[in-house]
Amino acid sequence: MPTPPQATAGPEREADLALAGFGAALRQAGLAVTADRVHLFLRAVAALDPGRTADVYWAGRAALCSGPDDTARYDEVFAAWFTGDRPRGAVLRTPQSSVQAPLAGNDGDDGGTDADRTLTVSASTAEVLRHRDIAGLSTKDRADLARLFGTLRPQLPVRRANRRRPSHRGEIDPRRTLRAQLRQVGEPARVQYRRRGVRPRRVVFLIDVSGSMRPYADNLLRLAHTLVQRSPRTVEVFTIGTRLTRVSPALRRRDAEYALRAAGEVVPDWSGGTRLGEVLKVFLDRWGQRGTARRAVVVVCSDGWERGDASLLGQQLRRLATLAYRVIWLNPHRGKPGYAPVQSGIVAVLPYLDDLVAGHSLASFTELLEVVADA
Repeated sequence: MPTPPQATAGPEREADLALAGFGAALRQAGLAVTADRVHLFLRAVAALDPGRTADVYWAGRAALCSGPDDTARYDEVFAAWFTGDRPRGAVLRTPQSSVQAPLAGNDGDDGGTDADRTLTVSASTAEVLRHRDIAGLSTKDRADLARLFGTLRPQLPVRRANRRRPSHRGEIDPRRTLRAQLRQVGEPARVQYRRRGVRPRRVVFLIDVSGSMRPYADNLLRLAHTLVQRSPRTVEVFTIGTRLTRVSPALRRRDAEYALRAAGEVVPDWSGGTRLGEVLKVFLDRWGQRGTARRAVVVVCSDGWERGDASLLGQQLRRLATLAYRVIWLNPHRGKPGYAPVQSGIVAVLPYLDDLVAGHSLASFTELLEVVADA
C-alpha cells in the first residue's frame, strides 16, 4: 500500500477539490468512478481523519473501487496523485494545474516531520469549473462550461401507469389465466400474473429571464435543453418575467447553440422586469390547470425578486402545489455563503415548496437533476 506524506491543516474547499480531482484521475485511468462514489468518498474522508493518509487511502479504496481488479490501478493513481511519483505502467493524464491542498492534521500521527506533512495534489480544471459560480465566469470559461453540459445524463422521474402488463409476479391476471386453461381444454394451466407498468412523469421548467437572473438564464435554458433532448414529449419549458413564453419547440432542436438562439428569438422580455405572480397566474389559467402541471414535477428557476404583489405570488404557488406532484424552486443564491430566504417572493412561496435548491454552478445543476429524478 502506498504511504504518501501526511498533511497539515488547510482550506477545506481546496481539500474537497483535491479529493474530487483524485476521483477524476481514477476515472481517466479506467476505473468506473461515478459522481455518487465521489460524494461517498468525500463524506467518508470527512467522517474519518483527513490528515491521516491511511484513512484517505482506505476511504477511497472502499468508495471508489468496484472490485479487486481495480486495486492495482487504484494504488498507482493514489501514489501518483498524492506524492507526484508516477509508477511504471500508470495511465494518467498530465495535470493541467497543481495546487497545495493541506488537509486537517492529527496529533496522533506516526511522527512525521512538518516538511513531510504537505500533500501535493493536482486538481482538474474541469472539476474546478463545475463548482464555480456561473455569474463570475469569463467568456472562455463559459464556453468550456457549455461543453461540460454534454457530460450530464439526466434521468426523468416515473409514475405508475394505469395499464397493467404481463409479469412473472404481482397480482393474478384472471383473463390470461382463463385463456390458458381454455387452450388446454379446461386442464389446469400455469397461473398468469400482471403488474402495473411505469411511465415518465411530466417535468415543467419555469425559467426567470428578468434582469436579475441574466447571468444564469442562458445556462438554465441549456440545462432545460438537456432534459428536453432526453424526453421531448414529457418536458415543457417556459420563460417567465413580465410575460409567459413557451420555448419547448425551440429547445427540441438537437444542437444546443442553435436551440438557445431559437429560444432567445421568441422571448420578448429578456432581461426585463419581474412580475412572477401575474405570470404564474397566466401559466396556471392557460396551461397548468388544463393538464400541463397536473401530477408533474414543476421546477421554478428564479431568485424570488418580485416587483408586483408578493401575496399574489403566494396564492399562485398554493394553486400550483395543489396541481403538481412536486414543486421545486431553484434559487442561484441558495448555495452561496450567508444566503437567507428573506426576499419577499421567497418568503411568500416557501410554505408551498417541496424543495429549495441551489442553482449557481454545474455541480448544483447535477444535484437538481438528482432531486428531479427521485421525485
